[in-house]
Amino acid sequence: MLSTRLARWIPLIGWLRDYHRDTLTRDLLAAVIVTMMLVPQALAYALLAGLPPEVGLYASMLPLVLYALFGTSATLAVGPVAVASLMTASALADIAVSGTAEYVGAALVLAFFSGVLLLGMGLLRMGFLANFLSHPVISGFVTASGILIAASQLSHILGINGSGNNLIEMATGLASQLNEINVFTLLLGMGVWGFLLICRRYLKAWLTDAGLSVRHAELLSKAAPVLAVIATTLLAWWLTLGEHGVALVGDVPSGLPALALPSMDPGLWATLLPAAILISLVGFVESVSVAQTLAAKRRQRIDPNQELIALGLANMGAGVSGGSPVSGGFSRSVVNFEAGAATPLAGAFTAIGIAIATLVLTEPLAYLPKATLAATIIVAIGTLIDLPAVREAWSYSRADGVAMLATLLLTLVHGVESGILVGVALSIGLHLYRTSRPHSALVGRVPGSEHFRNVQRHRVETDERLAILRVDESLYFANARYLEDTVMALTAHQPGLEHIVLACQAVNGVDASALKSLEAINARLRDAGVTLHMAEVKGPVMDRLKGTEFCRELTGQVFLSTYDAWCELRDEALPNQLGSPVDASVNVAASE
Repeated sequence: MLSTRLARWIPLIGWLRDYHRDTLTRDLLAAVIVTMMLVPQALAYALLAGLPPEVGLYASMLPLVLYALFGTSATLAVGPVAVASLMTASALADIAVSGTAEYVGAALVLAFFSGVLLLGMGLLRMGFLANFLSHPVISGFVTASGILIAASQLSHILGINGSGNNLIEMATGLASQLNEINVFTLLLGMGVWGFLLICRRYLKAWLTDAGLSVRHAELLSKAAPVLAVIATTLLAWWLTLGEHGVALVGDVPSGLPALALPSMDPGLWATLLPAAILISLVGFVESVSVAQTLAAKRRQRIDPNQELIALGLANMGAGVSGGSPVSGGFSRSVVNFEAGAATPLAGAFTAIGIAIATLVLTEPLAYLPKATLAATIIVAIGTLIDLPAVREAWSYSRADGVAMLATLLLTLVHGVESGILVGVALSIGLHLYRTSRPHSALVGRVPGSEHFRNVQRHRVETDERLAILRVDESLYFANARYLEDTVMALTAHQPGLEHIVLACQAVNGVDASALKSLEAINARLRDAGVTLHMAEVKGPVMDRLKGTEFCRELTGQVFLSTYDAWCELRDEALPNQLGSPVDASVNVAASE
């Protein structure tokens, strides 16, 4: 019983129950592969965030161990990622100069603060808040972020100084320094870029043609950045490229990070609050999306609220161990999955690998060209940029297309925080607008059946004294008055109307404002000599309606089904009218 309770809070205990030698072998192999991939990525993403390279390595140790203890995904690889690094750089740009002690201190606060927010959301089981980040908004933001990330790395490829928080500033800065391009850096950066692109596109096919298994070919092709790092580091050392103006990583402190709480300056925390909230939400959505996708392939389950706790503790761990904000990375997680990682312990073993690298590889890493890291970042974020998705969203839903396009453009021209905030506001606003005008349809009976369909779309039986209005949205404060207007318009169009049935099979909730509107509809119809009925009211909705003034004053009945209402209320003395989907006599404004 105790172990079951502990496993609820520390999921790793559950994984260890069936842990054996084969599982250990799979986790160790995956850890070795991911470590080789993570070392250059950690350095690159620290560069992207404007932080010293060792910060990326520090962010890849304690956070991975904490996630291994508390996470529910067997394969999610936590660590520095491109989008979080870009958001970190944007948040800290106005606080301190990039690379300074104040800048690094603010990054630690940002990581720790993000972790506190995530942990709090997890303990309060508030994972649903991430639902406010709609897919079009996230897609537009990630695409714009990918473009900004690529643009920010061009200066390292060209060997010039670049800066800016948006695409306009970056382009202006690059254009003003084109006459200062370093030829050696350009050749090196473009060479690595081309090499990585070729490996990504063709290496897997070449290796499989040579007789290698698909799985091993996939893993080797993803390890191409490691080969690029090794080759260019040796080249820079042998040719002393640093003396020819090629920017190198420089001295990387050897040793493990010291544990210490970040600054507790209230002013700094207040300044970083908006960025911490956005980094938390975006990182959580990205991580859970990757984790759920990979878990589904193994028929495993991800607990979003426990993921909040695990990611929160991972970020807090980064904040106290010298690291930057972290989340689940897509490419590393896929490699971890394909390498056969069986439990979250693979992440802990990866952390050990990074610790070893920090102890023994810092001296050769000093010769690593920054252009290599920039090319690695540009190629890695290629999968983030999805411009065709804008066209797809626009063609399917103009509202979602507007939200996605606005997020993308504002992120590009104004910055990451403005883009995503406006995107979220637009998504919520458009949702409120759509649901404030709930779709409803006047329905009739399909001849010879118990089915009812829209009179404007199908040839159905109708009765001039009976109107059945199907309500296709839950009823709440934003759309309650619109339903009133729809019902009264229907009454005005049919002078001979005696009964109105609200078919509520799509109504999942009725709030207090909607209840008052239903009471008003009932009273106004009673004064007009029309009886109000309801049909197919769901159990939870009916449970709340029972005992209310509306149920006590309802002039009609609540029917189990629309067919029951039809059979009891239609005027048997009058012949059925077979309506045409084109010539429907009653046109309800909302039944489009």
